Amino acid sequence: QVQLVESGGGLVQAGGSLRLSCVASGRIFSVNDMGWHRQVPGKQRELVAAITSGGSTNYADSVKGRFTISRDNAKNTMYLQMNSLKPEDTAVYYCAAEVVPLIKIAAKYWGQGTQVTVSS
Repeated sequence: QVQLVESGGGLVQAGGSLRLSCVASGRIFSVNDMGWHRQVPGKQRELVAAITSGGSTNYADSVKGRFTISRDNAKNTMYLQMNSLKPEDTAVYYCAAEVVPLIKIAAKYWGQGTQVTVSS
């Protein structure tokens, strides 16, 4: 069974920084594309940043220059360094990954989410 577990959320003042982590665990053969999404109540979940297994990245316009996505393939772990945080970054952040389990076909998995709150 594959699990994604996020950590690192919390409360921070505007202008501050947080670092989110997402670990994929279980009977995994490989992890392909990974990404961070966020959602606020009443709105659709949106992609914040994504990274391929080769390290290519892309970002939502709203976070470019402030957030940095990275990954450690040996640890099946992805990170999101968030700097210069703004109140509008407040949301539940979810990690997602396309995982190839040992005995099943590839599928997209989601973490349970971690709350990020930025106070003004």
